[in-house]
Amino acid sequence: MNSAVRCLLLVMAGIALPGAASAGPPFLTDDPEPTDTGHWEIYAPLVESGGKGADHEGAVAVELNYGPAPNLQLTVGLPVDYVHDSSGFHSGRGDLELSAKYRFYHDEAAGLSAAFFPGITLPTASHGMGNSKVTALLPVWAQLDKGPWSLFGGGGYAINPGRGNRDYWTGGVAATREVTKGLLLGIEADRQGPDTAGGRASTSLGLGAIVQLWAPFRLLGSGGPTFVDGEGSAGFHAFMALGLDI
Repeated sequence: MNSAVRCLLLVMAGIALPGAASAGPPFLTDDPEPTDTGHWEIYAPLVESGGKGADHEGAVAVELNYGPAPNLQLTVGLPVDYVHDSSGFHSGRGDLELSAKYRFYHDEAAGLSAAFFPGITLPTASHGMGNSKVTALLPVWAQLDKGPWSLFGGGGYAINPGRGNRDYWTGGVAATREVTKGLLLGIEADRQGPDTAGGRASTSLGLGAIVQLWAPFRLLGSGGPTFVDGEGSAGFHAFMALGLDI
């Protein structure tokens, strides 16, 4: 086994075992599995939200994933962002999201795989909903499959320019189990460093599920608490999407 892959998997296990399945969406944590060559994975509508009480923000989006070649996935995200706070509800076009996943290691017999999944956002937002600068995320994800169980995770560095912003590290680990042929359940833990000057890091815990509907549709959902360092009460994060495989 490649030594770099072994090290990454050991780090993932070290994070997961003291606190304690293939996925990606609906989890905050991603995995290294690309879309099948010549096929599409479409999530629409996709709704995500996070915050505390009445103060929350998120997006209603369409995500398009395509497999142009073996071990390669191209992804486009088209969001409409929103913010709800004491001044009311505000919405507008979000930043265009572009990314490419390349699975550079895959051992089917051992159930091991790893991938780069760099992505950028372009400042296409309206009504002040997005970032005025190009941002980027440079992560590596790895996965171990054993029967109906999957352990996956990793993370990377986020480049986050703009007034008052700062670059940060982010990552997580998740475990899922295929309970039946049409139901997958999972748990996860994610950590993000402060993304603004004077900001604080946060930890998100979550439960997720993927339910196979009539072919080719899937229903995906996840959610849980988010704890900001130094704050007493927890916020929340939530995700829901209809998936289509063609």
